[in-house]
Amino acid sequence: MRQFFKFLGVIILLLIVAGTIFYFIKNEELPKGKQGKEADALAIKMFNAINNDAFENTEVIEWSFRDVHHYKWLKQENIVHVSWANNKVILNTKYPKKSTIFVDKKETNNPEIIKKATEFFNNDSFWLIAPYKIFDVGTERRIVNYEGKDALLITYSSGGSTPGDSYLWILDENYLPVSFKMWVKIIPIGGISATWNPLKTTESGIKLPTSHTLSLFGLEIPLENVKAYNPKANELANKILKAIKHENYKNTRYLEWSFGGRRSFKWDKEKHIVAISWDSIRVNLHPQNKEKSTVFINEKLQKIADSTIVKKAWNIFNNDSFWLVAPHKLFENGIIRSIQKEDGKDALFVKYTTGGTTPGDSYLWVLDKNYLPISYKMFVPSMKMNGVSATWEGWITTESGTLLPTNHTFGNGRNLSMGEVKGYN
Repeated sequence: MRQFFKFLGVIILLLIVAGTIFYFIKNEELPKGKQGKEADALAIKMFNAINNDAFENTEVIEWSFRDVHHYKWLKQENIVHVSWANNKVILNTKYPKKSTIFVDKKETNNPEIIKKATEFFNNDSFWLIAPYKIFDVGTERRIVNYEGKDALLITYSSGGSTPGDSYLWILDENYLPVSFKMWVKIIPIGGISATWNPLKTTESGIKLPTSHTLSLFGLEIPLENVKAYNPKANELANKILKAIKHENYKNTRYLEWSFGGRRSFKWDKEKHIVAISWDSIRVNLHPQNKEKSTVFINEKLQKIADSTIVKKAWNIFNNDSFWLVAPHKLFENGIIRSIQKEDGKDALFVKYTTGGTTPGDSYLWVLDKNYLPISYKMFVPSMKMNGVSATWEGWITTESGTLLPTNHTFGNGRNLSMGEVKGYN
C-alpha cells in the first residue's frame, strides 16, 4: 500500500509540474490597448462587416450548443425557448420571473431551472453572436497592435454571467472576425484562442459561426442547426405579392413600357430577351448571356456587336425595369427582408446584397391598407441617396392580370413616367 501511495504522489507531482510548465508557456498577459475614437472606429468597421443592422432587425435565431442545449430565440420579443434533457424553459430575458418552465412536458415552478436556463443562454449565445455585443452597455473597447495589425479588445465590465472577461478580436482584411483570444475567469490561462470562422450568411443577412476550435488541446465547440430569419417580414412581403397579383406576373410573357420618354422596352420574359431602343440604337439584349446580344444602329445590324453599347443596354435594363417590377422581386436571391416602422405602421425594408448594377442598395416600402406599395425610400450609397422618397402610383391591371405602376413622383416634384405599360401573353 505504501508503494501505491508513493507512486500516486509521484504522478500527482508530475502533473503539477507539467501543469505549471504548460501555464507559463501558454499564459499571456492581457494587452493594454488604447480606448477612444480609433477603437470605436475599428469596432464600427467590424459591425459593418458582420451586418449589424440586419442583426438588430432579425426576428428569430435558432441553434444548438454541442447538441445538448437547444434554442429558439424570438429576438424582438425578448423570449427564448431553451431546452435540454427533460427541461424546457420559455425564458423571458427581460423579466425572468415571468418565464414558464416544463419538466417532462409538465408545467412546474422552479426558480433554479430558470437560473440555469439563463446561464446556459448567456454562455451559449455568446459563442454565436459575440461580435454583435461589442457596443453593449458595460463594454470597453480598445485598439491593440497584434502581430502588426489592428485588433479589437473588448472588456465586459458588467452584464452577462461573467463580468470582467476580455476578448481580443482578430480581424481579416475585410474586418470580419476570424478568431479571438480570451482572458476569462473560468480559464486560468490567459490568451487561449478560439476560431470564429467560417461564417454562415443566414436568411436574415447576419453572419454566424457553426463551430469553434480552441487552442487549448484542440477542443471543438460545435453549433448545429444555425438559422436566423424574419418570418413576419416574409409574411408582409407575401401580402404585397398577393396585392400586386404576382402569380399572374410570373405567368406574363411580354412586358412593354418606356422610361421617361427616353427609352422603350419590349421584354420577352419567357426567353429573357429584351428589345431596348434609345436614340438611333436598338439592342436585342440577352441579360444572362450578353455575348448573344445584337446591336442595330439606324436599324442596320452590326456584324460585331459593340460591347460598350451592350454593357450600356444591360445597365439601362437593370435600372429601368426595376422602376417597373421591383415589388415583384422581393424574394429573389440575395435579398434581405425585415420590418421597420414608418409613421407608426409596418413597412418592408429590403436590401439587395447581390445582383443588378449596385448591390448594397436598400429600399423601404410604404404600403396602403391593402398592402399595395404607394412609395418607397431609397438608400443608394453609390448615388449618395439616404432616404430619398419616390411614389409608386398609377397602378394598372394589365391584360395578363398582374399589377404594374405607370408613374413615379419624387420628393422634389420631378415626375418619371413609365409610358404605356403593357403585360400580355
